[in-house]
Amino acid sequence: MFLKRVVAKKILDSRKEPTIEIFLNGVTASSPSGKSTGKYETPCYHKSLEWNLNFLNKIDFNIHIKEFQDLRKVESSIKKKAKLKDVKQFGANALFALECVILKALAKEKNLELFQLLNKNPKKLPVPVGNAIGGGLHSHNKGAPTFQEFLLIPQGKTAKQNVSIMQNIHAQLKIKLLASKKNDEGAWQTSLNDEQILSLLSKFGEVRIGIDAAASAFYKNSEYCYKNKTLDRTTQIHYINSLIKDFNLFYCEDPLQEEDFKGFARIYRDQNHLIVGDDLTATQISRVKKAIKFKSINAMIIKPNQNGSLIELAEIFKLCKQHNIKTIISHRSGETLDNALADFAVGFQADFMKAGISTKWREAKLKRLIEIEKIIN
Repeated sequence: MFLKRVVAKKILDSRKEPTIEIFLNGVTASSPSGKSTGKYETPCYHKSLEWNLNFLNKIDFNIHIKEFQDLRKVESSIKKKAKLKDVKQFGANALFALECVILKALAKEKNLELFQLLNKNPKKLPVPVGNAIGGGLHSHNKGAPTFQEFLLIPQGKTAKQNVSIMQNIHAQLKIKLLASKKNDEGAWQTSLNDEQILSLLSKFGEVRIGIDAAASAFYKNSEYCYKNKTLDRTTQIHYINSLIKDFNLFYCEDPLQEEDFKGFARIYRDQNHLIVGDDLTATQISRVKKAIKFKSINAMIIKPNQNGSLIELAEIFKLCKQHNIKTIISHRSGETLDNALADFAVGFQADFMKAGISTKWREAKLKRLIEIEKIIN
């Protein structure tokens, strides 16, 4: 495929906030955007969304693209033409959307599925992770729980079964919570506290449960500030460990603030309990290496637009596999209808795919995962 020019424009994400969409050879790709953002993630754009749009609509690439690794040529070209020291200075949203549309166009030319460009014979499908009940920065009600997400990890035998399990429980929760409103990610809003929610979720069969504490969001003046208590670092570690034990939490994301690599290492984990880095690692390979050094985590969130470079994303997946760190490729709170996340989940052989449960923006990824399952089988 000869890459010459692309067309970039501004669209609105699921929160009605502006993001980027790029057109190339009859295909499109767009980037989501996060609300709960880590300090270390790549900025969305170079100077502004408008700057990136203007740059992309003027640049002549003149590059032959034959395989995934040819994205290195694209990154080199951007660095040179935009006069950047690091291609990620171009902005993660813009870079990810560009590299994604290039791969989609290449797959179309080769008559392949997008995931097949990355992996011709995938051995497994990721297990979906769904945000069922929301709190923290993702919710809009004053009485929201402190933790940001209360998660379902289904245990069905197929992707289709797993999606069905999550959707059925999500529907039941509407009745049990007397809920009428959903948050940014399609999770139910409630005024129940963290432990009441975990108690409720632990009664459902067919799923394991988890939390995204997003602890950096309620860490202030060296303390963890809940609605009814304030905990120091040591007490927070003990509290999280007690929740893991009492509710058999399979999944615990960002239980401590994003600088505490040594503290993460003190949170209980084994093969049945995942301690997941998100803000801690921010999909940056340097942060992943630090987490490995301190033995902070045994699983990590990978958000493509938190980094921008799909080349570096591939290196992160490889590094995680080498060190037995489970990988969870993830959506963002502000999503688009682009369903490529499922292809990247399968192509990079992620262990899990965190893509929500409800609303058309989340369902697009889940439906694509089911489609891929049919193609593989």
